[in-house]
Amino acid sequence: MELLPPAGAVSTELGLPRYSVATLNQAIASLLERGFAPRFLLEATVSRPQLKKGHLWLTLVDEQASISGVIWASQLSKLSFQPSEGDGVLVVGKLNFWASRASLCVQILDVRPSLSAVLRQFERVRALLEPEGLLDPTRKQSLPAMPAAIALLTSVPSSALADMLRTAQERWPATRIHVVPIPVQGAVEEQIRARLAEVVARAQDFGIEAIVLARGGGSREDLAVFDSEALARDLAACPLPLVTGLGHEDDTTIADLVADYRAATPTAAVVALLPDRHHLLQALQQQRLLLRQTLIHRLQRERLRLDADQARLVQLHPRVLLAGARTQLEQRRELLQALSPQRLLERGFALVHQGDGQLVRSVRQVQAGDALQLRVADGRISTVVQNTDQDRHG
Repeated sequence: MELLPPAGAVSTELGLPRYSVATLNQAIASLLERGFAPRFLLEATVSRPQLKKGHLWLTLVDEQASISGVIWASQLSKLSFQPSEGDGVLVVGKLNFWASRASLCVQILDVRPSLSAVLRQFERVRALLEPEGLLDPTRKQSLPAMPAAIALLTSVPSSALADMLRTAQERWPATRIHVVPIPVQGAVEEQIRARLAEVVARAQDFGIEAIVLARGGGSREDLAVFDSEALARDLAACPLPLVTGLGHEDDTTIADLVADYRAATPTAAVVALLPDRHHLLQALQQQRLLLRQTLIHRLQRERLRLDADQARLVQLHPRVLLAGARTQLEQRRELLQALSPQRLLERGFALVHQGDGQLVRSVRQVQAGDALQLRVADGRISTVVQNTDQDRHG
């Protein structure tokens, strides 16, 4: 680009413009204004920050170059993040060129930690806490099944809070929700720690059984405060079960690692902590049906048992027993009658007795002239033996 002589420049006999220092600097300033973007993003590392008269002066550097930067006092008070030595930052800035001394500087309009700096901080704190066992899954507390009350630590108002309250109402409206406003971006570590301490101190008074620490979406750099070592130690020491729902599903902070449960989003944190009344209703209905079927089967078994007992009682009734006994006696009487000697006599047989009443079973017991008694079916016959004749085969 050819540098045209500005107003006030004088041409020489060589055809070259001649400047005063002031006109040269003004020409450079005019060139920068015409040829450079009014605002830009700059990724750099902070070096030698110094606070002078309320303004923060610093040097922005990378591996190959450096440039001065300044945050004016009026702007510094509005920023949520104030960079320190060695911080990686992403700057929204514009060029300032002071023509009086040809000084170039980046005027910083906004600044936040760069992703690389945030990740370095994450790894540094993780390396400190992990050997102490604060990230050990075995130390994590279990979540209450149906908490009577929970505390939501999040920014107010916010879409994340609205989603959490709506989800809580839909899932389990019986749980009381205590909303505790906190700042969630920038150098707000101490404010979050203070509110957390207040909740823990008054948890018993309000019946709080669990805490949710939540922040809606944003870049990973916006979550830098949740990589704080001091905050992580407070979260790890919290006596109440603590659920985090910070940023997006892919974002993981130190707070997530020390929490008792890490949810992907603020809404997922409420889902993890509160039961779903619709699912529970379905489960109760299924249990009710199963219980009803069990009772029906048991009643059927009991009815069969009672029927059997009733049949036994009928069989054991005195009238039934007496009838049975009478039948049995009749059968025995008939049997005795069938086996009675009287039946044989009625068929024509006779019983022979000697005079002394001894039953005659053989001809050898008598001889001619003996008096005998014959017992027949309807009486007795007296007779005398005339002679005896023994069978040969006897």
